[in-house]
Amino acid sequence: MNDRISVTLTDGVADVRLVRADKMNALDVAMFEALVNTAAKLQTEKGLRAVVLSGEGRAFCAGLDMGRFQAMNENGGNGVAGGEKRDLAARTHGIANHSQQAVWGWRQLPVPVIAAVHGVAFGGGFQLALGADMRFLAPDTRMSIMEIKWGLVPDMAGTPILASLVRDDILRDLTYTGRVFSAQEALSYGLATRICDDPRAAALEVAKEIAGKSPDAIRAAKRLLNNLTVDPAPALLAESVEQMKLMGFPNQTEAVRANIEKRAPRFIDG
Repeated sequence: MNDRISVTLTDGVADVRLVRADKMNALDVAMFEALVNTAAKLQTEKGLRAVVLSGEGRAFCAGLDMGRFQAMNENGGNGVAGGEKRDLAARTHGIANHSQQAVWGWRQLPVPVIAAVHGVAFGGGFQLALGADMRFLAPDTRMSIMEIKWGLVPDMAGTPILASLVRDDILRDLTYTGRVFSAQEALSYGLATRICDDPRAAALEVAKEIAGKSPDAIRAAKRLLNNLTVDPAPALLAESVEQMKLMGFPNQTEAVRANIEKRAPRFIDG
């Protein structure tokens, strides 16, 4: 589709691959655009029965591109060159903003999506995996809700999805600490569906099986299952509001600066 994502459609299964392998499929402006646009295009793809989402190279997705953090360090704002401050609370895609739609768009697809995860899925990359219906992990996969490291909160639709998957105290532990956890831990927490030696091959096999079922029944099942969760709209808006209270302010920029300079942060008590 472009230099960030490739899509191959075979027998109703879309094999969607993040192809920025040299940067561990990190989320730059172009990758956000590609994720949003790819999900939108698949919404109208005739004959689509299932989707497999994976990453080329050493990782599924390492999270936000370091260039975005460098822009925060130099200019403030929200990681856009020049320090531009976007109104994250603006709902540009239904109940979501643009960054959230990079994840929420996969949740909105009318067919099942399986994320095949290997290497790392950190921060925004972890939230991207959450956008899928199922997550198949390689045994050595590492994950993290890493936003706290940068003085931020998860704001890519992760919180309403996580609330339906993980026990409350576990979610708080992972969010407050940002600690890296293993595939086996992810399975025990409810964040992994399966651990597979070759998650992409396993995901494609299951997607092919799903594609052989009645497309009407599969789409109806996804609608029903999506409606089981609480209304996500307030949670998505709350993510954006809380993030805007953090981005570009002293303690958040200090978190970024300390990470870039590889030193302990010096925070100010409010």
